[in-house]
Amino acid sequence: MNSGKKTILITGALGHIGSKLIRDFSPELVEKVIILDNLSTQRYASLFNLPGGIKYEFYEDDIRTVDFSKYLKEASAVIHLAAITDAPSSVDKKEESFEVKLEGTKRLAGACLESGVSLLFPSTTSVYGSQENLVDEACAELKPQSPYAESKLQTEEYLKSLKSKGLKFVICRLGTIFGYSVGMRFHTAVNKFIWQAANNLPLTVWKTALNQRRPYLDLSDCIGAVNFILEKNLWDGEIYNVLTNNFTVEDIINTIKKFIPNLKISYVDSAIMNQLSYDIDDKKFRSVGFVPQGNLEDGIKETINQLRGILRI
Repeated sequence: MNSGKKTILITGALGHIGSKLIRDFSPELVEKVIILDNLSTQRYASLFNLPGGIKYEFYEDDIRTVDFSKYLKEASAVIHLAAITDAPSSVDKKEESFEVKLEGTKRLAGACLESGVSLLFPSTTSVYGSQENLVDEACAELKPQSPYAESKLQTEEYLKSLKSKGLKFVICRLGTIFGYSVGMRFHTAVNKFIWQAANNLPLTVWKTALNQRRPYLDLSDCIGAVNFILEKNLWDGEIYNVLTNNFTVEDIINTIKKFIPNLKISYVDSAIMNQLSYDIDDKKFRSVGFVPQGNLEDGIKETINQLRGILRI
C-alpha cells in the first residue's frame, strides 16, 4: 500500500450516510475502503456501481460479534456508522439499540485502542433535547429523548474515558441528515416530508411544530466533514457539532412547496417526530477550518428529482 494514502474501515457502510461516503472519498487521500455491514436492512444496491480509483472490500458481519482485529490490521481510521438510526424504532428496540451502539462501540473502541487505529464516532445533536437558548458543545444539561440519543450520549462518555489511555478519536454530533443517497431512508423529517409530498400524501406535522427549530445537516456537508477530519488528522478527542443550519419545520415545508406546490398538511400527535425545539451552534467545528457548503433547497430538489417518476403534480 502507498503509505501516503489511507485505508478506511466503515461499519454500517451501506446506509444513508455510508452509501454516499464510500463513493465520495478522494483517491488522493484514500486508497482502500473496507466495507462492513450486517445487511439487516438488505441494502445490496448500495454496493452497485462503485467508482473507480479506490479499492473496495465488502464483508458481511455484525459489530456485536465480529473480530475487529482482522479488519484493523491495515486500517488507519474507522468511520463507525453502524447503529439503529430510527429514533422511534429505538423506543421499541431499546435493548437492541444499546447493544448495537454502546456495546458494539465498546468492542470497536477497545480494538482501535489496541491497534492504534483512529476512530470517528458520529453522535447526534438529539442528545441536547429541548433547549430554550442557542447551545453548543459546552451545554451541561443534556436531555436525550430516545434510546437512540441515550445510547449515543453514553457512548460519548465511554469514548472520553479512553482518551487518557491513548485512544485517538473524534466525536461529531450530527444534525438531522437530509439529501439523496442510494442507500437513503425516509424516516427523518425532511426526507419523510419529501416522500409524503411526492406520493400526494399529507405531510404529518406535530400540531405545534411549525415554528420549532432543529439542526439539520446536508448529506454533502456530512461527507465533507468526514473527509475534512481524515485530511486534517483531527483525532483530538473533542466533540464537534456538525450541521448545515438550523431550520424550522415551516422552512422545510415552504422549500418543498417550491417543487411540489400542491402538498397537503395533516397536523398530528406524535411521541417523537418534531416535538423538540433547539438551536445548535457549530462555531467550534468551523473554527478548525470546516465550512459547510450544503443548501436546504438544493438537497430537497435533488431528492425530489430522484422521485420524479412517481410525482403526482
